[in-house]
This record gives sequence, C-alpha cells and structure tokens, in this order.
Amino acid sequence: MKTVSTKKFTRQLDGLLRGNKKYSEKVIKVLCLMDFDLKHPSLRIHKLKGVDVYSASVDMKIRILFMIDGDKIHLLEIGNHDEVY
Repeated sequence: MKTVSTKKFTRQLDGLLRGNKKYSEKVIKVLCLMDFDLKHPSLRIHKLKGVDVYSASVDMKIRILFMIDGDKIHLLEIGNHDEVY
C-alpha cells in the first residue's frame, strides 16, 4: 500500500521528532510495517468506534491515526494517546 500524509500529520510528526529524537526509528519502523503488512501484530491496529479511522501503536504512548482508501493509507494524526483520540 502507498502512504499519503496530511499536512496535520506532517506538522505533528515534526513536533514529535523535534521534541524527542528517540521516536525517529520507531516511527520509521511502524510506517514501513504499515506499507507492507497492516496485520502485523506489533502495530496493534484497531478501528475507532463510529468512524472509518484506525489506530496503530508506535509504542505504549504514541499513536498514528489513519484511514484506508483503496490501496492508499491516509496518515491523519500522530501523537500522544490522549491528544489524538
């Protein structure tokens, strides 16, 4: 699948990485896994109630919210669990 990021996602990712460089490798790993195997158990993907939005875990704190449209993954938001839900 092909990933497409929104401006909001890019802005949030820049802020996350600027504040904490340790997330750089973790985010890259998660995005690569999403490209190749959305069913990989380490992603802990689940659908949010009431909307066609899914959540993937970067770690126990950071989440990526995304939508699936055909063969594209639209990256919507990234951040702390409490911020993006």
